[in-house]
Amino acid sequence: MKTGFIGLGNMAGAMIGGLIKSGTEAADICGSDVSGAMAKKRAEEFGIRTFTDNAETIKNADYLVMAVKPQYAGAVIQGIKDMVRDDQVIISIIAGKSLSWYKEQFGKEMKVVRCMPNTAALVGAAITGVTPGSLVTEEELDNALEIIRSFGKASVVPESLMDAVCGVSGSAPAYVFMFIEAMADAAVEEGMPRAQAYEFAANAVYGSAKLMIETGKHPGELKDMVCSPAGTTIAAVRVLEEAGFRGAVIDAVEAATERSKEL
Repeated sequence: MKTGFIGLGNMAGAMIGGLIKSGTEAADICGSDVSGAMAKKRAEEFGIRTFTDNAETIKNADYLVMAVKPQYAGAVIQGIKDMVRDDQVIISIIAGKSLSWYKEQFGKEMKVVRCMPNTAALVGAAITGVTPGSLVTEEELDNALEIIRSFGKASVVPESLMDAVCGVSGSAPAYVFMFIEAMADAAVEEGMPRAQAYEFAANAVYGSAKLMIETGKHPGELKDMVCSPAGTTIAAVRVLEEAGFRGAVIDAVEAATERSKEL
């Protein structure tokens, strides 16, 4: 199974790194980018073949990962649509581009697997929503999932939920980083050195998420476990509730979801 990348930016780099760490041979990976400097960087970083011409990537791949920015996607497809073979599987990580959009761009239905990863792919900890098109076989979906799971977890969802995936996970690292930064700022205000404040705040978030995932407990139950009667945590929870913390998070996820629908 040979994998080619159209676009070699950060997310493509994360995926390529994941594939190689999972045992894929560098010889079975290639990619192209309009930037010769980026193509050279990925070749030196991973030992893969890279090009500045998308035609070369298409010729050398069974699975094509579309990893360009949404605003350039239409132009890129117009330049490659007559080169992509009917037996090739397209794995799209482009936000907001539906399966029907691909059909419109190519002028026919293609084998497309739509995905929405997040930037945690850079450390092998992404969570990716996956929707296969109607022409994708079970075996092809399994192969696509193998590629995607090389840099984290993946879950198959109906396409109607893909915009929600963008809101709850694709954009979510930004919300979490803001939360970490705010907690660290508060610790700095109390006298803690900045680097140490970030270490405490980031690991508190990491450990909390790990605890929920590994125990399988409801987040409300875990929250209650920390909130001792008349204690420090319940005092903090009251402040968050008075400030509309939950509502603000819900509104943020919904805003990201709506913007995804507009792309």
